[in-house]
Amino acid sequence: MARRLRPVGLDFAETAPLRLVFAREVAAPPEVVFRALAEDVPGWSEWFSAVTLARPTGDGSGREIRLRGGTRFQETVLVAEAPEIYAYRVDVSNAPGPRALVEEWRLTPAGKGTRVQWTFAVDGAAPFRLALKLGRAGLGRAFRQAVTALDRRLASTHA
Repeated sequence: MARRLRPVGLDFAETAPLRLVFAREVAAPPEVVFRALAEDVPGWSEWFSAVTLARPTGDGSGREIRLRGGTRFQETVLVAEAPEIYAYRVDVSNAPGPRALVEEWRLTPAGKGTRVQWTFAVDGAAPFRLALKLGRAGLGRAFRQAVTALDRRLASTHA
């Protein structure tokens, strides 16, 4: 059953009741990482193992995402400022629990590479927030694995 989430803005990434923030450095420069995040949306399923389908919608102003296990999201891109920030809000999901959700990817130069910071900002029922807090290590592991896979993918396609 699809549920509409509360429409929030980019500021929610800083003010959400629960914010999970993860960071990792990759060898590719910010411009290349940004293109992979914001312009090659279908490519997400190649490097983020939880993603089974990713496609842009509405001339690129939105995204449709499907995850392993059947979770689906319809998202609105809040900001795509190359090469620094890519963020989106979940508008509709079949996942139980969330009331509002924003994901923000911030890219900053790190030597010749990039520091990739992912903020998962959410509001939801108390049991949902508790489950996410308990699942923080798993989300962090998924992030690290995804960014490592993205780094390998970018090294092989931009070598």
